Amino acid sequence: MADASLDITEQVARVLRSNEETQKFIAEQRKLLAEQAEHQAESSKLERDRALAPWQIIVASMAAGAALLGAGGAFIELLA
Repeated sequence: MADASLDITEQVARVLRSNEETQKFIAEQRKLLAEQAEHQAESSKLERDRALAPWQIIVASMAAGAALLGAGGAFIELLA
């Protein structure tokens, strides 16, 4: 009878260890999924920034050109 109770105790201990390992595995998987979602968000932001970069250069160039034209006009008014 003592052997049977030891057997059951060993089995219960093994099941409890297995449950702990499973919980650790689940926690690690959730952590990895969260990191992957974060990286995907960063990646999509980088792709959006890359797509908008030429337009930002165009708008900045147009603003600089307008500022230069305005400054040139003001300088000509001073000379006239």
